[in-house]
Amino acid sequence: MDKKKGSKVGRPTAIRGRGEAQWNCPRWRLVAAFGAVVALLLATAVSFRGFLKLWISPWDAGKYSGMVEDYGCDYETVNRLNEEVLHPILQELVKTSFFRYFKVKLWCDCPFWPDDGMCHLRDCSVCECPDNEFPELFKEPSKARLADNMACQEGKPQAAVNRTLDNPWTHDDETDNVGMTYVNLQLNPERYTGYSGPSARRIWDAIYKENCAKYPSKESCSEQKVLYKLISGLHSSISVHIASDYLIDEVLQLWDENLDLLHDRVMRHPERIRNLYFTFFFVLRAVTKAADYLEQFEYNTGNSQEELKTTQSLVRELVFNPKIRAACPLPIDEAQLWKGEEGPELMHQIQKQFRNISAMMDCVGCEKCRLWGKLQVLGLGTALDILFSGNVTSNLIQPLQLERNEIIALINLLNRLSESVKFVHEMGPKAEKLVKGKVNATPKKNSSQ
Repeated sequence: MDKKKGSKVGRPTAIRGRGEAQWNCPRWRLVAAFGAVVALLLATAVSFRGFLKLWISPWDAGKYSGMVEDYGCDYETVNRLNEEVLHPILQELVKTSFFRYFKVKLWCDCPFWPDDGMCHLRDCSVCECPDNEFPELFKEPSKARLADNMACQEGKPQAAVNRTLDNPWTHDDETDNVGMTYVNLQLNPERYTGYSGPSARRIWDAIYKENCAKYPSKESCSEQKVLYKLISGLHSSISVHIASDYLIDEVLQLWDENLDLLHDRVMRHPERIRNLYFTFFFVLRAVTKAADYLEQFEYNTGNSQEELKTTQSLVRELVFNPKIRAACPLPIDEAQLWKGEEGPELMHQIQKQFRNISAMMDCVGCEKCRLWGKLQVLGLGTALDILFSGNVTSNLIQPLQLERNEIIALINLLNRLSESVKFVHEMGPKAEKLVKGKVNATPKKNSSQ
């Protein structure tokens, strides 16, 4: 009896001894520490989401993670909203007669340096519209005809736009109609043209170095950072369109996606993806802010009343869509910018920089690239005008007045950005897998060589 009791008492003691020995083993301590970390992360899932926003790039493990910088929306919501709502509406809208034709001056002297000559490749050229193709009403003055007292609504003074200049953000080349022509955008898509080399690099170098220097993160103000992000986002979008519609075989005129180029120019640069989404949201914010104005704009092209009603219906569906307004309720607060004594001076400085960028489009040595460069910079300048120009001089707030060409450029720019976001979301994982597979398949060099 005593031996049995002794044996029963002794077993727990022996087991306890082995447990203490195991705990003293460094491996078990590491396992326990790892478990504690996992438990902590699971317990703080909400705050961990904020951690993702700060530290994980938007492209991670084949999908976007975290929030779009400066906007109350995560990447997954943006992609779903774009695919289900925005992209289908915009694709229909840009095909209508009103948004299909863009007025542009394609032949201008470069105001900054001697011309390098134009690209003579076939895909660089633009097919201009004959006079009998574009709407007769487009030959009339393009100022909007709206109801009295129309302004950029939101019920706030900063929602209105100061129109002391036609558009203080962009270089105006429409004051003289000489050399202006209409282009059917549907027949001249933005895609690979073969335009490259020193001339193309000079344009982007001048834009970034002279007018949009990359900001030191702690020294530059928010306004300067916004300009850099917008130009970077636009640059990324242009690169995406080149990669999405690339001339694979010149002899056979075979066009297809170039995922290597997509990865090289965009996907391997997380900042460029972030700035693409930022620019997309920025332009969308401008469109929704000017919703009442855009709804009442005159979209008549002289064609059938049925087409006019279709255009008006699509515009209303875009600017007043409840899914868009409900999905991301915390947009950038542009009213907080340009504050303080230096606000007006800073505004004029950045406007001058953007006007220089606008004027640099006349230096692009590729006709089709010049066309889309002018359109998209005008669209971005229009978005800047809607969001910012009324925030500095609150004493002289005037109703928003946009020219026909500005609205055409704004909506086509939003469509370009929407297409880029969609392509990056759908093809980005394939581009990364393709490049990763090529890297893994590359034979390693013999160390003796």
